[in-house]
Amino acid sequence: MLNYDICVIGGAGHVGLPLSLAFADKGNRVVIYDINKAGTDRIANGIMPFAENGCEVLLKNNINKNLFVSDDMELIKESRFIIVVIGTPVDKHLNPDFHSMLDYFEKLLPYLRNDHVIIIRSTVYPGTTEKIRKFLRQTYPGIEVCFCCERILEGRSMEELYSLPQIIAGFSDEAVKTVSALFRLLTEEILVTGVIEAELAKLFTNSWRYIQFATANQFYIIAEEYGADFYETYHAMTYNYPRAKSFPKPGFAAGPCLFKDTMQLSAFYNNNFFLGHSAMLINEGLPNFIVKKLKMKHNLKEKNVGILGMAFKAESDDKRESLSYKLKKIVEFESKAVYCSDPYIHDEGFLKEEELIDKSDIVIIGAPHMIYKDLDYRGRVIVDIWDHIGKNQ
Repeated sequence: MLNYDICVIGGAGHVGLPLSLAFADKGNRVVIYDINKAGTDRIANGIMPFAENGCEVLLKNNINKNLFVSDDMELIKESRFIIVVIGTPVDKHLNPDFHSMLDYFEKLLPYLRNDHVIIIRSTVYPGTTEKIRKFLRQTYPGIEVCFCCERILEGRSMEELYSLPQIIAGFSDEAVKTVSALFRLLTEEILVTGVIEAELAKLFTNSWRYIQFATANQFYIIAEEYGADFYETYHAMTYNYPRAKSFPKPGFAAGPCLFKDTMQLSAFYNNNFFLGHSAMLINEGLPNFIVKKLKMKHNLKEKNVGILGMAFKAESDDKRESLSYKLKKIVEFESKAVYCSDPYIHDEGFLKEEELIDKSDIVIIGAPHMIYKDLDYRGRVIVDIWDHIGKNQ
């Protein structure tokens, strides 16, 4: 018996929950299955487990109406579509770990049906979708598997789920047609590609963004090394000049996707992705560069350093793979004391912004939250690679 249109496995996370809400708001009966009990408990009570613009209202409007939460895997059997949104499996060296993905689908086997349509939303190593289909079809010859990569910018899910084209890839015309009809509930534009082409599209997209940020960061480092005002150069490059319009500003290129997906692409290309490796060295080395420049001008052993913004990007409560935490570790080794603050993250020991400024001799902008524009820095040394407050040291 089908009680649900869609089951979203991993539906309590940053990718799965906005998607679940979007489909539920279009009238689908959606059930979330997730092992994150803290997250599912909050969702069941109509409370967002993380910040995401526009989601709170949709959650309150749909919970226990079109949106349901469960830790019972039996409900997977009662759903027509199964959307899998689990974390991309990689080992501690960021090499793809296909076996953990296969193990997960092996656990799902007792709860699947021969007429299920499986939609993989996770970022995967190229070729993974086909391997999963072959594995599942050993038990369920009629099961269909499609790959529909997630390309949403965290914080803008409820805008981009409806505005961006959706890439659909499958192994049969019927499966592609069925899944395309499902996603047309959200967006009219559907792009149908081959499966490996779709898998590469996601990795190429994130690697391209990572390389762009690395280019900006490398240019920033060059300017700083020669005592030049990078942002004066940046303005001269980009002002009313269309060919430089897409050039990003420097800053921490971090988060759960860009670095990891660039390394996945490198592994796929037998570690010959030299652009990706160079981008990694530049982006991951930026915290070290900041500390090196500070040490050239100040005796850090006698200075208290404050870091404002510990999230991996502005206006976010997501600290996964944030370079501000890497910066914190480096500064802890080099300075007298380190203080941290973030209006969206409540880690133990974090200070309010004003208290951090009072205690610090040097203040580094780690994530450019808007709140930092209006603070009184009271003559402190400011390090602002983002040019967020216009007070670069």
